[in-house]
Amino acid sequence: MELQRLKDKVIVISGGTKGVGRAMAEVCGRESAKVVIGARDEKAAKEAIRNIKTFGSDGIFVYTDLNNVEDCKNLMDKAYETYGKIDGFFNYAGITPVSPLDTCDQETFDAVMNINFRACFFCCQQAIKYMRMNGGGSIVLTGSAHAWGGQKDRAAYACSKGVLRILMEHISHNYASEHIRCNYLTLGWTLTEGEVALRISQGESEAELRRRVAGILPMGRMCEHNDYTEAIIYMLSDASEMMTGSTFRVTAGEYI
Repeated sequence: MELQRLKDKVIVISGGTKGVGRAMAEVCGRESAKVVIGARDEKAAKEAIRNIKTFGSDGIFVYTDLNNVEDCKNLMDKAYETYGKIDGFFNYAGITPVSPLDTCDQETFDAVMNINFRACFFCCQQAIKYMRMNGGGSIVLTGSAHAWGGQKDRAAYACSKGVLRILMEHISHNYASEHIRCNYLTLGWTLTEGEVALRISQGESEAELRRRVAGILPMGRMCEHNDYTEAIIYMLSDASEMMTGSTFRVTAGEYI
């Protein structure tokens, strides 16, 4: 029997068609939430929504190009227009290009900051607008162990995830009186589509990647999508109604 921990809640997910975002869209539906998926891949979104409906819940897809600030705002507008409220926002969308400080060009820097930070900033702005109308809500920002300095080939990415920590602190400090919460989920080294594609482009197969990472991470394996689901459900649910301003680590013991 499902716990229905998100029963009657409206949860918006940016980047809800891939990786942990896609997994969470379906898990939120399983937990009886209405799910709003913001992404560009309509086919994948509709597949996720079909699965959500098999759990007896509902969902919609909102085409969202996170390079466009108006699309970020529109994602929240459509969620509110469709369901009349927003209870939770899981900001998953992000990009992770190779970008060492000494060789990163402006195009790469702008792409990382626009998707990873600017889009999140304006999504949060609009989410807060609707959450305060509903008496509160929960925002979960996707972070990374790179946010504490980062490895040498992830300078722009590390900075983008570091500034999300500041955004989380800002929201938690300044909107708690309106019962709007914000927490930072520190993801570990995860076998996402983007990670696999990057390593293949560098000449490393998925199997080789898994073996290499198993030897690096203290807990002996890469993180999988389902390693995060319980943590995210907890942060979006009423079980964590007094939790805000927290850095929630699910990293297999990884520190960078």
